[in-house]
Amino acid sequence: MIATTSADAITERIGEVLFEKWWVLLLRGLVSIAFAVLIWMQPAITLKAMIILFGAFALVDGVLGVWSAFSSRKDRNNWWVLMLWGLVGIGIGIITFVAPAVTALALLFYIAIWAIVTGVLEIIAAVRLRKEIQGEWLLGLAGLLSLVFGILLIMHPGAGVLAVLWLVAAYALILGVLMVILAFKVRGWGAKLKAA
Repeated sequence: MIATTSADAITERIGEVLFEKWWVLLLRGLVSIAFAVLIWMQPAITLKAMIILFGAFALVDGVLGVWSAFSSRKDRNNWWVLMLWGLVGIGIGIITFVAPAVTALALLFYIAIWAIVTGVLEIIAAVRLRKEIQGEWLLGLAGLLSLVFGILLIMHPGAGVLAVLWLVAAYALILGVLMVILAFKVRGWGAKLKAA
C-alpha cells in the first residue's frame, strides 16, 4: 500500500511539473512544427544544411528539456527523467555540429537513436501520468511515433536523402502538433486542479 501511495505522489508531481512548464511543451511543439515547415519549404536543401538544422533542433529541444528538469529538481524526485531526455538531445545536437561532414548513413543513425531514446522516455512519462491528466495518451502516442520513426530509420538506412528529409519533416510536424495539443491539455488540467 505504501508503494502505491509513493507511486501516486510521484505521478502527481510529474503532472505538476508538466503543468508548471506547460509552455515548454508548447514551445517544443512549435519548434518542431517550424522545423517541419522549413524542410518542406526548401526541398532542395543540402545534406549539410539538414545536419545543421537537425543539430539546432535537437540542441534546442535538449536545452529546453534540461532547463525544465533543472528548474524543478529540488521539488521533484523524478526530475532526472526530463534531464536524461534533454541531455540526449543536447548530445546528439553537439555531435552533429562537431562532425558536420558526417555521412548520410551516420546521420540517419544519430537521428534514429535520438528518436528511439526520446520515444521510450516519452512513453515512460505517459504511463506515469495516466491517472493524473486526461490526454496523457498524446504523450504516449508521441513517444510511440518517435520509437517507430527511429526503428524505421534503422531498418531502411539506404533511403534517399530527400525521402529522409520528407520523413523527418512529417515526423517533426506530427510530433509538434501532438506536443501543442498536450501542452493545452496539461494547462487545462492544471487550471481545473487549482480551481478545485
